[in-house]
Amino acid sequence: MSSDWRDRKRAETHQRIYETAMRLFADEGFETVHVGRIAAEAGVSVPTFYAHFASKEQIVLPVPSADELGGFLELVPADLPLGERIRRLALIWFGQFRAEDRAELLARWRIVARTPVLRIRAAGYERETAETLIAALEKAGGPLPPSDRVVATAYLTAFTATFLALADSDGTLPLEDAAELAFASLRDL
Repeated sequence: MSSDWRDRKRAETHQRIYETAMRLFADEGFETVHVGRIAAEAGVSVPTFYAHFASKEQIVLPVPSADELGGFLELVPADLPLGERIRRLALIWFGQFRAEDRAELLARWRIVARTPVLRIRAAGYERETAETLIAALEKAGGPLPPSDRVVATAYLTAFTATFLALADSDGTLPLEDAAELAFASLRDL
């Protein structure tokens, strides 16, 4: 068997688990759906579920890898202040979203917004993503000063606020406008 076939099968299984979980979360609520149920309905074993997702929270709150973030960081000049780099990256990232990407983002954050435990867990994922961003920045340019660590963390908090505002408005507030509102208080960082 070729690695392309294995990669394709893995991607199909991953997507099937994701779609099954999102349907169940939307229909029945995040907290009532257990991993065993997601696995059974997706036609996989529980260990296979965990081979694709570390937890059911990761389905709705994925943390990008340092390589993914590092690739984005290359899209804006490194000599800009960190806050400005992140603002510009947000616009580039959002500009790449197709209509179905925006719908998927809204669906995930609707689940987060209406699930108190996920709203709390979002802060943990935001910190994980900030640490991943910091690691990518340090890989590209060496140790960050403490002030840049604070800026990175503050902007990740603003991303969470952006996505929650999007969900709380049920998608009527455009993503870019939600980001602008969230980022406005950080302009001087």
